[in-house]
Amino acid sequence: MQFKSRNFDASPVALTAENLTVTLPDTAGQPQVLNNIDITIRQGETVCLVGESGSGKSVTSLAIMGLLPEALQVTQGRINLEGRDLLPLTQVQMRELRAARVAMIFQEPMTALNPVLRVGDQIMEVMELHTELSAAERRARAIAIMEQVHLPDVPRIFRSYPHQLSGGQRQRIMIAMALVLEPVLLIADEPTTALDVTTQKQILSLIAELQRVHGTAVLFITHDMGVVAEIADTVYVMRRGEIAEHGPVEQLLRQPRAEYTRELLTAVPSLSPRAPRPAGDEAVLQVTDLNKIYGGGGLLRKLPETHAAKDVNFTLHRSRTLGIVGESGSGKSTVARCIMRLIDPSSGQILLDGKDIASLGRNALKPHRKKLQVVFQDPMRSLNPRWKVADSLIEGPLNYGTSRREALAEAGRMLEFVGLPEGSLRRYPHQFSGGQRQRIAIARAVMMRPDVLVADEAVSALDVSVQAQVLSLLDQLQQELGIAIVFITHDLRVAAQICDDVIVMQQGVVVEQGSAAEVLVHPRHDYTRTLIEAAPGRKWDFQNFREMTEVNHADPA
Repeated sequence: MQFKSRNFDASPVALTAENLTVTLPDTAGQPQVLNNIDITIRQGETVCLVGESGSGKSVTSLAIMGLLPEALQVTQGRINLEGRDLLPLTQVQMRELRAARVAMIFQEPMTALNPVLRVGDQIMEVMELHTELSAAERRARAIAIMEQVHLPDVPRIFRSYPHQLSGGQRQRIMIAMALVLEPVLLIADEPTTALDVTTQKQILSLIAELQRVHGTAVLFITHDMGVVAEIADTVYVMRRGEIAEHGPVEQLLRQPRAEYTRELLTAVPSLSPRAPRPAGDEAVLQVTDLNKIYGGGGLLRKLPETHAAKDVNFTLHRSRTLGIVGESGSGKSTVARCIMRLIDPSSGQILLDGKDIASLGRNALKPHRKKLQVVFQDPMRSLNPRWKVADSLIEGPLNYGTSRREALAEAGRMLEFVGLPEGSLRRYPHQFSGGQRQRIAIARAVMMRPDVLVADEAVSALDVSVQAQVLSLLDQLQQELGIAIVFITHDLRVAAQICDDVIVMQQGVVVEQGSAAEVLVHPRHDYTRTLIEAAPGRKWDFQNFREMTEVNHADPA
């Protein structure tokens, strides 16, 4: 892979953080959140800050922006923006700097944008707060920056509300708001994590293009080493509030010095598919001519119909994993929700252990529910925050007649199986990390001993090392319990590591399907090839790095 090789030694320094230390109150048990952080970002340079959740990446960005929560305090160090120390500034002075000299793009634009204001007005609001431009001038500049971020039909989108736009379009609006005043520094905090690979590639290319035009320094926060390989000039690896190592991207990826960096790199899933499992004789799930159509109704006028899923067919055998991949809006989650009967299919058959459940009513469906379980992307939203873990785990078995004593005993065994201590039963979801919560969600699903487990983007929000652990756990569960898995993902590298067979969907239609090796190694359809080409860091061979690392760390004997 050809890495970026620009030399920034002669470029002006945009930002430095020197000996930056951030602490919690002494009563917190782990008072230091950041410990003597040193970072330098030069004009036009892209610096990637990488590490697992809790490493201090986002705290670093919030400290730079002056947005730390009250519980966190900077107790040591300096943050210099263009030579000006930001730490002594008042909140009024920091508000004047934000957007004008330093701007930020957040991971989830839907929570960062005002839902009741049109997006054009939100871009103009930034200029109204920081410039003396007239209303006409603000509107002209807003339209110009929207065109720069390659939004289609700018007049329409200018008048739109956030909920009327796609995820990629909302993220482009956030980028437009951040760059409309041409700040010296842009901080991007996981801006592509929730996006599919093609939209992610477009956003990454857009940031790089605008950076060249405006000469902006970029601090890009991510846990995706593929993204790092794609865009970084310099990389800082963070662990437990400290810098584990830093250096030019090529040096760090080819010859990492820190063991922690090597662990992050070896955890990155490869696009090389795993060896397929033998197919069992028993077909546990068979989907035939599945259709889901939205629209067509309306009180005053007939609305156009949308085929969210059109004539979908597949068969899933016990102990096998079927991946359904595609962009946002491709129909993959629609298929999953139809299988789960969270929504009603418009037509078609869904045979679960030979029984068609596609049109069963609520009462008739209940005996079959335990055979189908689901793990969603965000366990914090699917676990009841007011219930202890024990209550969440035993709810399903209790509903199907298991005694409380037996259910609690099984919950303890299941937690141990997913790698959590039995004492976790007495704790609440917020007391766990994201990876631990996902293990709890998996344990809850497997408590029912299902025949089919539907995993809907179940690892997309996790760090690469935690992601690898959860994928390994699913593989172990499948081997020991014979569960069949439907795995929904937009990450083809993840699909390669866990799927035996793959379905590729585009606009509700299956455009290609077959074994993972056939689809991912020898794709026949142009759309599949587009998805593979869009995978970040695709040309950097993480699999080869992993094999070299295993050889170098092998026992000399």
